[in-house]
Amino acid sequence: MGKSRNPRRVREPLEAVVEAVDGGLAELIPDRDRARAWTLLIDGAPQSHVDLDDPAHLSFEYQRRLGHVVDLVAPPGRPVHAVHLGGGALTLARYVAATRPRSTQQVVEFDAPLVQLVRRELPLEPNARVRVRSADAREGLAKMPDGWADLIVADVFSGARTPAHLTSTEFLDDVRRVLRPDGLYAANLADGPPLAHLRGQIATAAARFAELALIADPAVLRGRRFGNAVLVAADHPLPLAELTRRTASDPHPGRVEHGRPLTDFAGGAVPVADAAAVASPAPPPSVFR
Repeated sequence: MGKSRNPRRVREPLEAVVEAVDGGLAELIPDRDRARAWTLLIDGAPQSHVDLDDPAHLSFEYQRRLGHVVDLVAPPGRPVHAVHLGGGALTLARYVAATRPRSTQQVVEFDAPLVQLVRRELPLEPNARVRVRSADAREGLAKMPDGWADLIVADVFSGARTPAHLTSTEFLDDVRRVLRPDGLYAANLADGPPLAHLRGQIATAAARFAELALIADPAVLRGRRFGNAVLVAADHPLPLAELTRRTASDPHPGRVEHGRPLTDFAGGAVPVADAAAVASPAPPPSVFR
């Protein structure tokens, strides 16, 4: 077996790492098809995948879709200012650093032991300009300066559910405050039939942003199964044709809804305020089997 290309790692490639963190039991499972790639699970639920040799490789479906949004914020090689609410294994921050060197990124991750585990076992490249703050996502966002970010990504789950205070119009008011006028907001959402949470999140975003798009598997949009959907929002026209093309070329092609079809999909749902906000629904046990 050849030596690792990262001298800081001495662990054998096929040895899993299991450690308790604030969110539950974290497991780093080696990818048998990629020498230095790992999948992060929390209490058995897959969270993210990282390839240390190829950080531009996005294995999970929802992460590829978020990667498409990154690619539409700025051309490859052009640095951006990015905020990641929810860190996981820092997959998307690594992607931004690899595809847009010299980008400045702020990650807000509540689970400090998870951050320590990821930093130790899956270290960032030394030249990656990624600052990780252990804080509540909304509290961390509140400390960001006005108009700083080209991109804000919300991918926050606690017990496989998005916390209620990250689903409201008041939360999105702060997102818009931190975004530049030409910036993009993307949120990883999870829901299943009857899709009440997803419809409510579309209505909530529509109350705060001029333009919306939703990327999801057609089976999720039809309410046939529980799954992820990526909501994209901005106060300027979205590059819908390119977003649609990229999504359709994925290994598991998705669908991009926008305009009147997206309004019809929301089906009269009303925006969610802090006072009425609830966490996203828990996935059924069958999702992770």
